[in-house]
Amino acid sequence: MTETSPRPSRLVAALAARDIHYGWVVVAVTFLTMLATAGALGSAGVMIDPLRAEYGWSTAEISSAFAIRLALFGLMGPFAAALMNRFGLRPVILTALALLVATFAASLAMTTLWQFRLLWGVAAGIATGMTARVLGATVATRWFVARRGLVVGLFAASSASGQLVFLPVLAALATAHGWRAAILLMIGVLALAFVLVALAMRDDPADVGLAPFGAAAPVPRAATGQGLGALLWMPVGTLLSVSRSNTFWVLALTFFVCGLSTNGLIQTHWISLCGDFGMVPVTAAGVLAVIGLFDLVGTVGSGWLSDRYDNRWLLFWYYGLRGLSLLFLPASDFSLVALSVFGVFYGLDWVATVPPTVKLAADRFGAARAGLVFGWVFAAHQIGAAVAAFGAGATRTEFQTYLPALYVAGAFCLVAAVLAITLSKPGGATAVPARA
Repeated sequence: MTETSPRPSRLVAALAARDIHYGWVVVAVTFLTMLATAGALGSAGVMIDPLRAEYGWSTAEISSAFAIRLALFGLMGPFAAALMNRFGLRPVILTALALLVATFAASLAMTTLWQFRLLWGVAAGIATGMTARVLGATVATRWFVARRGLVVGLFAASSASGQLVFLPVLAALATAHGWRAAILLMIGVLALAFVLVALAMRDDPADVGLAPFGAAAPVPRAATGQGLGALLWMPVGTLLSVSRSNTFWVLALTFFVCGLSTNGLIQTHWISLCGDFGMVPVTAAGVLAVIGLFDLVGTVGSGWLSDRYDNRWLLFWYYGLRGLSLLFLPASDFSLVALSVFGVFYGLDWVATVPPTVKLAADRFGAARAGLVFGWVFAAHQIGAAVAAFGAGATRTEFQTYLPALYVAGAFCLVAAVLAITLSKPGGATAVPARA
């Protein structure tokens, strides 16, 4: 079937007159969406102590919901890519944001632990998983040929920005007015993202008569020719194919450790951890914001480095330094100065591991399958985060301290550093074939 070329909107034409590609509008809307959902994920960190005080739930019980959420957040990624291919970016994003708003609104009236697990575990995990890193990879691939690495780096940094913008404010609201006030703020931000996506998001440059940024001509959208069932099977088939590769398992295991030592441990339990040492939530959230700020610098810098240096050795240094910083933390006095030093060094490689991991996946498995392969690698990341979220909470409940969890995470980071350099040199391994 042939279609006439879509006519660019007034905004597209006005931007083009100023030599601005509409893809940058799509980047801005996607960044805001990922920033808002990152804030929704990060809001868990300010919830533990208030929920423990109001309902009498243990840290382990509260953490079990966060573990479910983190696992679903990762496992949804490969299937979210299939849904975006089948239904388009905008419908999937709008559905995810609407589900997240409904979930948070319903949580304002929850009274039991099972309701909390259903809402903050299952529903929030599915909703945020539909706007996980796969969304950023899909937007970057469809809308950009040039500057694609920069766009990926910006999206990866959105999680850091989510902490930077929201957590101190959420902590202040929760302290002054209760945790429900913090949730109301998140509902407002997510609703704003919903409106902007509805108004400005487009699935493909061809929808507005443009070529991808850096391309000479429009790229026709490939028809899938497949039903939803076949598209949903594609991630499973990809996993079965690449699971024979040692490279895949090294990337998955190291990213498992990445999640174990970041989202699941520090992002989820940081405020509660600092509270054990007498630090008020607002100050603890401020330190986490410092981590987020330096992560923004580290991630963008990592994207630049990954185009110029051996990505295996970049991962070695990132995981090694992260491990040392986690081992330093329990030995510190948890003063503001010590935590600030930790925040700088730890923050510089919070998600700096993403650009080298994405690049290794693309180099070893081919650009056509890089998104799906990274989707499964990211699923391993979130499983590691889920293990840490629950494990650290159980440690706190059993031993009245988080310190054993810090030692374990630091040791695993050192193991991951060694694993990273076991990968063969670039060009030394052939990509896994698309078919068995």
